[in-house]
Amino acid sequence: MYLFFQAMWLYLVVLLGLWNLLRLFRERQVVSHLQDKHVFITGCDSGFGNLLARQLDRRGMRVLAACLTENGAEELRSKTSDRLETVILDVTKTESIVAATQWVKERVGNRGLWGLVNNAGISIPTVPNQWLNKQEFAKILDVNLLGMIEMTLNMLPLVRKARGRVVNVSSIMGRVSFFGGGYCISKYGVEAFSDSLRRELSYFGVKVAIIEPGFFKTDITNSDTHLSNTKMVWDQASSEVKEIYGENFLASNLSMLKSLDQRCNEDLSLVTDCMEHALTSCHPRTRYSAGWDAKLFYLPMSYLPTFLVDAMIYWTSIKPDKAL
Repeated sequence: MYLFFQAMWLYLVVLLGLWNLLRLFRERQVVSHLQDKHVFITGCDSGFGNLLARQLDRRGMRVLAACLTENGAEELRSKTSDRLETVILDVTKTESIVAATQWVKERVGNRGLWGLVNNAGISIPTVPNQWLNKQEFAKILDVNLLGMIEMTLNMLPLVRKARGRVVNVSSIMGRVSFFGGGYCISKYGVEAFSDSLRRELSYFGVKVAIIEPGFFKTDITNSDTHLSNTKMVWDQASSEVKEIYGENFLASNLSMLKSLDQRCNEDLSLVTDCMEHALTSCHPRTRYSAGWDAKLFYLPMSYLPTFLVDAMIYWTSIKPDKAL
């Protein structure tokens, strides 16, 4: 019996090793004629979108970069080749999305759009839900979720024509909801939309990938922005909310936010390499977890029983003054 179990474990180890070798081989196969393929990226003023645009441009791909501001577009063009083109885009406005889609259509022609990268996003306000009203939730959802959905629906005919890729930037907060506000809600929505879209588009040869970064140093995690916004939302909160949460809770929260930058990974290429692989590999993954915090903490945590996750967050979070 002992020899049987020993042989069984050896068999499983060999199978696992062969599976990993096969996966590695498949994932290293690269799509041909990348220099002829167009990729449209939203949110290219800074952060992941900006770095990805420059990364793909260096690789010879035809990058169509959407920026929110003209300053962001000019700065990006100054750092790239003449191949890269920019357009001003506000994903919360239908007319801006329609105009950007027409702009892309004129450039890709009958070849279609190989890659659509939905990267644009915001994170504030990120405070307890009870501090907020409906409009403050809607502000984030309009950019991170509804804007992404409308952008995708408008671009899909071009992506289908190329049998290309859709890459949606979610977050590890789309797996574990750590704080209030619209950010986690929007990223859970990105996960659900991407899953349904992937299954739907598989019939048309289009692949959909989800990027789930941990905490990285971008405008979304800027300490000063979070500090000023948290103070503003607190000042606008009701007297009842201020009473149950208290000044001690606010002070502790602000103190934690001051060190947010220091707790974020500065190597954004860990994320953009995942995006590039999703766009250029013959066999892209369904999901990419970027950063060791995502791989070793948040992702495993998302598989734990809910009551354990609740307990972990309860015992490690800042408590309101009037908590029981």
